[in-house]
Amino acid sequence: MALRHDRRQSALAGVGLFSELSKGQQRSLARLMTCVEVPAGRTLTTEGEPGREFMIIVDGQASVRRGGRLVATLGAGDFLGEMSLIAGTPRSATVTAEADMVVEILNRREFSSLLDQSPTVARKVMVGAVKRLQEVAGGPVA
Repeated sequence: MALRHDRRQSALAGVGLFSELSKGQQRSLARLMTCVEVPAGRTLTTEGEPGREFMIIVDGQASVRRGGRLVATLGAGDFLGEMSLIAGTPRSATVTAEADMVVEILNRREFSSLLDQSPTVARKVMVGAVKRLQEVAGGPVA
């Protein structure tokens, strides 16, 4: 189900991360992203492996496991992969599609461009990353 450009922009507009972007910024973002269909059962990220992409879930559901233990479930509007791209560290979890999914993907260069162009999005991504770190640490991170 490859999404046409206008439908992709519409889908991205519905993602909280991008809710404050102007229509022009949403169009620019849609041009940067690559829409990928992911079948149920496919691994999106593998704990300990290098991170190369930032992903936004447009449709479907994924499980997040650390050390083999289920720690979260992600769905439409959620994003993943930001921590390893920001910090240059290996993936902190294995994420697996639990249902057929549609994800929008930015590679490292495109992700950096997005953060540079939109301080609002950069702030939201950083807040999301800190929250994930707090979850891993079991409380606030100093």
